[in-house]
Amino acid sequence: MTGSRKIAVLGAGNVGGTLAQRLAEMDLADEIVLIDIVDGLPQGKALDIQESAPILGFSTRVTGSTSLDSIAGAEIVVETAGLARKPGMSRSDLTTKNAEILRDHALAVRAHAPNAIVIIVTNPVDVMTFWFRQVSGLPPARVFGESGTLDTARFRWFVADALKVAPRDVVGFVLGTHGDTMVPVLSHTSVSGVPLTKLMPKEQLDAIVARTKTGGGEIVNLLKMGSAYYAPSAAQAELVRAVVANEHRVLGVTAHLAGEYGLQDLCLGVPVVLGRAGVERVVEVTLSAEERAAFEASAAAVRADLAGLPPVTRAPA
Repeated sequence: MTGSRKIAVLGAGNVGGTLAQRLAEMDLADEIVLIDIVDGLPQGKALDIQESAPILGFSTRVTGSTSLDSIAGAEIVVETAGLARKPGMSRSDLTTKNAEILRDHALAVRAHAPNAIVIIVTNPVDVMTFWFRQVSGLPPARVFGESGTLDTARFRWFVADALKVAPRDVVGFVLGTHGDTMVPVLSHTSVSGVPLTKLMPKEQLDAIVARTKTGGGEIVNLLKMGSAYYAPSAAQAELVRAVVANEHRVLGVTAHLAGEYGLQDLCLGVPVVLGRAGVERVVEVTLSAEERAAFEASAAAVRADLAGLPPVTRAPA
């Protein structure tokens, strides 16, 4: 990117605050603004992060604000705001409430940062990515969700831990929704070039796939209050770096599909090439019959969730 780089992080909770810290320490921007509706929360976290600069040596300026106008001029916006699902709350309830929150944010981005690339974190991420793009009117390439990067990291760690190998030597990816119908793609997973299916028995592979699908829930159950934010914020920072540095990385994101994998007009987790323009292209891979069926089931689950969205209030052109 050229000129003064500004990154806006919407939501100063555990995910947003930790992401702002990671991005500052990576020195990826001239300015990071942390935005939240709770007065004092974004300002306090921003100041705390900023005061670590002399120790860690980064030059990024970190500020906090309660005003959506602070998005102005941001080249990247990361949407972490929204409610977490609570006991007794249906998936439809969560979709409706978070759609209300993201509507205002999408319109603010349209008004104040129309050239921004937006990364959606808010759950259900496949639905919220679709919703944000529809409301904002931004091009599909510039609105994508963080899901596959996190799910793939969990999958790779479980494989590495089981085989007692370096995590970086495990290569693979996860397709589909960020939820119970996600599809860890065993046919394209390897360890330093050796197919995973040659290294593990089916029963062990099945157990790892099952654990990957419930990876977030496992952490929630352990914490008992709250959800994961260290690994999610690391995944988000990887996506931001790929855009800022124009790395052309092949990474898993929730992307808009327009015929790829035989699917139209929905956002779903797929591998893409990610660079300065956002999603440069969707990478299509050959799937086994079982993987294809699971992927299509994942797409059907997302379509069902899309039905819970309120009518779209489109931004003016």
